[in-house]
Amino acid sequence: MRSKELVVKRFWSTTGVVALTGALLLTSAPTASADYVRDKQWVIDVINFKKVWAESQGEGVTVAVVDTGVDGSHPDLTGQVLKGMDVTGSGDAQNDTNGHGTGMASLIAGHGHGTNNSEGVIGLAPKAKILPIKASSTGDDYRDDQWAEGVRYAVDQGADVINLSFGGSSTSPDPEATEAIKYALQHNVVVVSGTGNDGTAGLEYPAKLPGVVAVGAVDESLKVWKNSNFGPGVTLTAPGVNIARADTSEASGYAEGSGVSDATAYVSAAAALVRAKYPDLTAGQVINRLIKSATFLDHDVKKVPDEEYGYGIIRPYAALTRDIPKGPKQGPLAQSAPSTSTNSGTASDDDSTSQAKKKKKKSSSGSILLIAGIAAVVVVIGIAAVVIRSRRNGGNGGPGSGGGTPPAGTGYPPQPPTGYQPYPNTPPSQGYPAPPGQSPQHPNPYAQQPPHQGQ
Repeated sequence: MRSKELVVKRFWSTTGVVALTGALLLTSAPTASADYVRDKQWVIDVINFKKVWAESQGEGVTVAVVDTGVDGSHPDLTGQVLKGMDVTGSGDAQNDTNGHGTGMASLIAGHGHGTNNSEGVIGLAPKAKILPIKASSTGDDYRDDQWAEGVRYAVDQGADVINLSFGGSSTSPDPEATEAIKYALQHNVVVVSGTGNDGTAGLEYPAKLPGVVAVGAVDESLKVWKNSNFGPGVTLTAPGVNIARADTSEASGYAEGSGVSDATAYVSAAAALVRAKYPDLTAGQVINRLIKSATFLDHDVKKVPDEEYGYGIIRPYAALTRDIPKGPKQGPLAQSAPSTSTNSGTASDDDSTSQAKKKKKKSSSGSILLIAGIAAVVVVIGIAAVVIRSRRNGGNGGPGSGGGTPPAGTGYPPQPPTGYQPYPNTPPSQGYPAPPGQSPQHPNPYAQQPPHQGQ
């Protein structure tokens, strides 16, 4: 049994001072800034938070953040954080000396502060409640038995969504961790995790477990982040690069980082928005709505789900407003597991297929690969015909909009732990940089390109 060992790690976010001017691919003329931290939140303009909030703000929904704890005294989170539980036995769930858990909570349910809450970090679901589950004191020591206990506690406390911003190796977790995820799914809870911050093929656990929403990250240009893990099983992608967030480990109270952790938090927030507006939907049907409202913009995606984008980039407003059939109660991810059936049209191993796609390595499979390739072409042609017909039909959009979306894998990653090698080129969080002046505002790229499914 590995339950007494450190088997899970937090995904460190790439942080540091990055000059936005000249570094962003989507910019517009700078405008006067009331608050530097708020201006740094480029996601606000891209997703158009205000438009989303006209439909839902996450009222009545509880999101459990299994992480390093959540500091409920942070000015952007006052009144949002419940008591929670410290499964490490070392203290209070609201004692977050690391800052990562507080950061994730701020992206989900931060309400800002100051006049009209115009300062600080604003979350995508600012009226949702946060249930903090402290599963690590340092961000490096997530034990399977402990975070599994935290997941079960969250379920028993009535959490509607569980955010898991940590990940481990490609080997399976202990049975109690797997059973805890099953317990959450059986009790109608949306579980969200990340693909990993290595930029390589293969999802990590717990994101890889069946039924978990596996999230990758996109940058300001809405292209997949270079360090976002990919492969069969990616469910959705969301903003995760140069993200301003709360961080009580810093003197300023804020930090900026990049990673699938942040993307995961935004998907959890989107799930909270849908659960608030459509309380009659099951967890699976909430995921179905997120999937069928997602978009690929103008990215060249040949097959859905894609190994990098999954079913696409989240569109919270579309998820809240489109006419999407409920679909089966279990949703599209039930019974799902990574397999060659969700591969991108080749007959090679899942991971080697993805690696060939990303690294463009030559294959040496010889005649066997050639024969398999011919068979794959036949399959791809058939799939293409279905996709083309679906695009022409428009309407409810999304893969398999009539109900049974093909099974997809799961997973999403957060930040790294002690005792494990940190992900390459991903240093720990640093303090928020001093305001250099004004920063650019960003246009809404969602409005610039049609989604992949006819709306």
